[in-house]
Amino acid sequence: MCDFFQARIKFPIDYPYSPPAFRFLTKMWHPNIYENGDVCISILHPPVDDPQSGELPSERWNPTQNVRTILLSVISLLNEPNTFSPANVDASVMYRKWRDSKGKDREYAEIIRKQVLATKADAERDGVKVPTTLAEYCVRTRAPPADEGSTLFYDDYYDDEELDDDEEEDEDCCYDEDDSGTEDS
Repeated sequence: MCDFFQARIKFPIDYPYSPPAFRFLTKMWHPNIYENGDVCISILHPPVDDPQSGELPSERWNPTQNVRTILLSVISLLNEPNTFSPANVDASVMYRKWRDSKGKDREYAEIIRKQVLATKADAERDGVKVPTTLAEYCVRTRAPPADEGSTLFYDDYYDDEELDDDEEEDEDCCYDEDDSGTEDS
């Protein structure tokens, strides 16, 4: 099965000092996603002291976070829901029943299966090819050929052969067999 979920990240004016908002545009049935699609995750909560939340200040937003850390956190949350602080209580109860039954209680799994099938149809309608195998996910990329007029990606001002010759000449210049740190060495 493939998953194709659309989401939106909205950045506030004072980003990166305040966290962005992350909302799924695709209908989601998940313990940590509100019915409107908003994601409930500590990393996106403002860095204020809130003893009622049960979150440590270190788990909340800080300016060193970025889009990459947000996406990694959301992906992690999708795979491992936090059922102790759910945004969707019904999904949380259903997920715990499924987890505790080791998959025998099929209600949660069936809802997720239908959700994934619906997203597959959305992807096809939008012309998106969603990878379904490990080989499709792990696409090997190659560096583009060098553009003679651009040094944006490649900054190769040196001839490697000249560099190798210089290294051989200066071999004893800076390298010492004895690394004891004494001046005699």
